[in-house]
Amino acid sequence: MSLNYDLPDDAVMMRNTVREFAEGEIRPVAMELDQKAEFSPELTKKMGDLGLFGVFLPEKYGGAGLGYIPYIVAVEEISRVDGSQGATVAAHNSLGIGPIYYFGTEEQREKYLPQLTTGEKVWAFGLTEPDAGSDAGGTKTTAVKDGDEWVINGSKIFITNGSTPYSLGCTAQAVTGTRSDGKKEYTCFLVEQGTPGFKAETMHNKMMWRSSITSELYFDDCRVHESAMLGERGEGFHQMLDTLDKGRLSIGAMGLGCAQGALDLALKYTKQRKQFGKYISTFQVNAFKMADMFVEIENARNLLYKATWLYEQGRKEYKLWASMAKLHCSEVAYRCVNHAVQLHGGYGLMEENEVARLYRDQKLLEIGEGTSEILRWVIARRIGCYDV
Repeated sequence: MSLNYDLPDDAVMMRNTVREFAEGEIRPVAMELDQKAEFSPELTKKMGDLGLFGVFLPEKYGGAGLGYIPYIVAVEEISRVDGSQGATVAAHNSLGIGPIYYFGTEEQREKYLPQLTTGEKVWAFGLTEPDAGSDAGGTKTTAVKDGDEWVINGSKIFITNGSTPYSLGCTAQAVTGTRSDGKKEYTCFLVEQGTPGFKAETMHNKMMWRSSITSELYFDDCRVHESAMLGERGEGFHQMLDTLDKGRLSIGAMGLGCAQGALDLALKYTKQRKQFGKYISTFQVNAFKMADMFVEIENARNLLYKATWLYEQGRKEYKLWASMAKLHCSEVAYRCVNHAVQLHGGYGLMEENEVARLYRDQKLLEIGEGTSEILRWVIARRIGCYDV
C-alpha cells in the first residue's frame, strides 16, 4: 500500500482557477471594499458563476458535484487574497447551504438550494447569542408550538451573511422544550427574510472582515409553519455540532490561506526593500523568519488536507482532526501575519498596505466556530484527558 500526497485533479483545477480569479478580480478591489466596509454583490455573483457556492452539492441542486477537498482548496485560495470574501464563501457553504443539504427534507432542498448556488442569494446560520457563545447550550431563543406553526422569540449575534440585501434567510436554533433527562431540547428552523416578526440588522465598525456582512437577528413572535423545521424536533443540537465540525475545516482553510498570503507579501516586500545596501530578504534573521513561516504553513496544509480527506472517507475521527486543523491553522496564521508585519517595518502598520488587513482579519480565526481555548478542551477530551 502506497501513500499519495498529491491533490486530486479536480482540486488542482480548482486551485488554479480560483487563484487566477482571486488575483484578477478580488485583489484589485479588496482594499477599497475593506476601507468602505462594503459588501460586494458583484464579486459574490462572480464567485457564484465560478461555482464556489455549493462546490460539494450534487448537480441536481445546482452544485458543482465536487468533493470537500476542492471546496477547502477554494476557500484557501480566496482567503489568501481577502478574508472577507473567504468568509462569505465559507459561511455560505458550510453554515448556510450545508445544514439544509445534510438535514433538510427533499422539499426544502429543492426549494432553497438551487437559489443558493448562483451567488445571487446567501443563507445564514443563527447559533451565537449575546449570552451563548462558546456555551452554545446556553441558547435562550425559544420556539413554542401553536397549532401548525411555531412562534420564535429571541435574538442572535455575530451572524455572517445575515443581513445582506441578498440574504434569503437563516437557520435558527431554538429551545423547543425539555428532554426526558431534564436537559433543554433544541430544534432548528428555516426562517425566510420577510417573515413577520423576523428582523436582521447589520453590525458596523468591525476591526476585521469589513467587506463581509455580520448581523444581529431578532425574532419577535416570529411565526413559521411546521414545515420550516429542519429535520426532526429535538435534533437541533446534533445538527449544530455537526455543522460546526465541518465548518472548522473551512475556517482552517481561511487560516491557511491567510498565512500563505502573509508569506507571499513578506517575500515580495523583502526582495524589493534594501537596507545597508542589501535586499533585506538576504539578512539571515529575516530569511530564517520566512523559512519558519514556510515550514509552519506546510505542516498546517498537511494537517488540514488530512482532516478533509478523513471527512471525505466517512471516517468519524475527522471531527478530532477538524478541531486540530482549525486550531493549528488559525494560530499559524497569527504567527505568520505577525512576522509579515514585522518584516514590513513601519510600512506594515499603514492601512493602505495589504499586510495590515491580513493582520486584522486573522484574529477572528482564533475566535469564530470554536475559540482556541474551547478547541484545546475538545481535543483534550477526545484523547482521553478527562476519562479519570
